[in-house]
Amino acid sequence: MSPNLPAGVQINAPLHPRFDEILTPEALAFVAKLHRAFEARRQELLKKRIERQARIDDGEMPDFLPETKHIREGDWKVAKLPKALEFRRVEITGPVERKMIINAFNSGADSYMTDFEDSNSPNWENQIQGQVNLFDAIRRKLTFTNEAGKEYKLNDKIATLQIRPRGWHLDEKHVLVDGQRVSGGLFDFALVFFHNAKEQVARGAGPFFYLPKMESHLEARLWNDIFVMAQNEIGLPQGTIKATVLIETILATFELEEILYELREHSAGLNAGRWDYIFSCIKKFKRNTDFCLANRGAITMEVPFMRSYALALVKACHKRGAPAIGGMSALIPIKGDPEANEKALAGIRHDKTRDANDGYDGGWVAHPGLVSIAMEEFVKVLGDRPNQWDKQRTDSFGPKDWLDFQPEQPITETGLRNNINVGIHYLGSWLAGNGCVPIHNLMEDAATAEISRSQVWQWVRSPKGNLDDGRKVTAAMVKGLIPEELAKVKATVSAAGEKTETYDQAAGIFEKMSLADEYPEFLTLPLYEAMA
Repeated sequence: MSPNLPAGVQINAPLHPRFDEILTPEALAFVAKLHRAFEARRQELLKKRIERQARIDDGEMPDFLPETKHIREGDWKVAKLPKALEFRRVEITGPVERKMIINAFNSGADSYMTDFEDSNSPNWENQIQGQVNLFDAIRRKLTFTNEAGKEYKLNDKIATLQIRPRGWHLDEKHVLVDGQRVSGGLFDFALVFFHNAKEQVARGAGPFFYLPKMESHLEARLWNDIFVMAQNEIGLPQGTIKATVLIETILATFELEEILYELREHSAGLNAGRWDYIFSCIKKFKRNTDFCLANRGAITMEVPFMRSYALALVKACHKRGAPAIGGMSALIPIKGDPEANEKALAGIRHDKTRDANDGYDGGWVAHPGLVSIAMEEFVKVLGDRPNQWDKQRTDSFGPKDWLDFQPEQPITETGLRNNINVGIHYLGSWLAGNGCVPIHNLMEDAATAEISRSQVWQWVRSPKGNLDDGRKVTAAMVKGLIPEELAKVKATVSAAGEKTETYDQAAGIFEKMSLADEYPEFLTLPLYEAMA
């Protein structure tokens, strides 16, 4: 790609316009230095995940760690937040696509989490063009003109930027250091940090990050050590980086305070990542024949295991002087159907009202049209205060709450069909390069697709996987429904004027992943290997 690559670095991908501005020798040397320092630890932590899963499959149930009791009982707080992160009543999220970035920045939200992870299909073009887009946006130079000639540009007042790199389990297969693939998350972080951190500091808002998919405080410690080295390398004071951790795995719930502690100089709090959390519960206890969740629509934030997790997160954050940020309802505005739209907006209002009253300091939305509703509900509770840390929860939560997976009914044919339909639709879109997809009036990303295929896998194997009419969910039943739902998906996609080439492949992948004897840990892993 370039004769000036640092020693040991290979790039096996094309150089599109402006990619050379991101993939500079200096930036790649920074990536390589971080990789060489930390890749062995990443691999060791991924190995620990596999070992822990094997123990859970054999019947081990998670509990609080005895070796970290002193942290849970200690008197400590996270470091003070910078002014730019004091108000986070509404945060909007979305992928690193040019138009979406502009709309999110201009949405009126306090904060914007731009996403290299679950709402982004991580092909080479998306990853590096996303870096270009953020480079321009941080310097207030980002513009976009659509096919009709409409121009988009950043307002004078924009949301505070936070960036989500990929999780520890994902590689960047196009970049090798000493013959090894680099971590996708480290690659995303390193490039955006190297090029933009000093510019963000000069502008008073950054560098701020969101950290996904962690399962333990040791994984948080790895991020913290990367932050320390990265700040030293480019000459920024320690603690300049601030990062919010998404609590979206069941195991992380047992280490909330430990995760905050590991990142205490760099912590910007925790976020309740509800959709990945549901997926994680199914994945971790998939071999437990006593556990079988009902239709996805029945697993709300009000069911006991979700509610106890959400309240425990608030309790841990406020105890340690850290923001608690609520997760995202998948509801979005519905055009052309006033009654359905009003119902969706009422659902958003209910979601944010509950979070604000529970003590959350802010919450997520997926669409600019929802910012004002969410803001209204948080302002009702917060007023002009930046947070409600004075609301110290006294509830006591633990394994008996977090591991009581209910409800188990209803499981319906409609629910089964919906999982198959959403799974095929999302995977087909992902393969075509789009990782953030409105389906059936909900904004779907990789997390909700994971729930879809995981529930099908569980229902087929669990003795409790019976439809409400008494029929057992079987592999034959799923195989029979897939062609029917594929036809519906293709009709929907065609009606929207989009291409359908990737959907047959998506249906094949969905069938394979939901019926395989061995449960594939993440659907994005084999999908990424199939991607150019």
